[in-house]
Amino acid sequence: MPLHLNTQADLEEAVHALVKRDPRLKPVFELAGMPALRRREPGFVGLAAIVCGQQLSTASAAAIWARLAAAFDPFHHEAVRRARAERLGRLGLSAAKIKTLKILAREIASERLNLDVLANEDADAAHHTLTSLHGIGPWTANVYLLFCLGHGDAWPAGDLAVQQAVKIGLGLKTRPTAKEMAPLAEPWRPMRGAAAHLWWAYYRAIRKREGAISGSEKASAVSNKVPVAKRSSMKAKIRTAQLPGSKK
Repeated sequence: MPLHLNTQADLEEAVHALVKRDPRLKPVFELAGMPALRRREPGFVGLAAIVCGQQLSTASAAAIWARLAAAFDPFHHEAVRRARAERLGRLGLSAAKIKTLKILAREIASERLNLDVLANEDADAAHHTLTSLHGIGPWTANVYLLFCLGHGDAWPAGDLAVQQAVKIGLGLKTRPTAKEMAPLAEPWRPMRGAAAHLWWAYYRAIRKREGAISGSEKASAVSNKVPVAKRSSMKAKIRTAQLPGSKK
């Protein structure tokens, strides 16, 4: 039975276990602090909301989802399955997203897909089930497994923020690729989902620290009437990474 991160206490217990198991994570935890658990609604509603947000800004995704939620109350797979594509398009969905939601609705209605049972499957198998569906890529699958189902071993190997955090935290020369992230995370099974929360918190802490340093340098430069120095190469690199919830 996979570990489930249903409560903040679950996450904290897992993070402490990870730090105890892997000493390399101790300085990561000391800088990051305890991450906060993030959860979203499971089932068709949760996955549909993630699909709607693919490749969009947070504001745009929220606006489209608000229109959908108002038009379909309750937001149920049968209602979406029966809805005309033209109506869904007027609410802001692209043709590709309409196709994805229609396929998901049909798969659930025919009972070929049960999204809730994925929480009790092996993380890699659950990930494969989701990504085999039209329009569901690794990012969407990981967000659903981690934040909708609280799957404790889901591992977002392709997330740029996690990759950059792992590079810095483990002292790697280059940012690992999604393929390289898999073996790096092996020591953290079956708690890779908790490890992902920790790495995201670490990435945010690095950005916050670098921002504070930059602000201090700027203030000093202004007071001394000299040009602001170029930012460190590390900050330049992490600026390109994305926080969880980024659309890739």
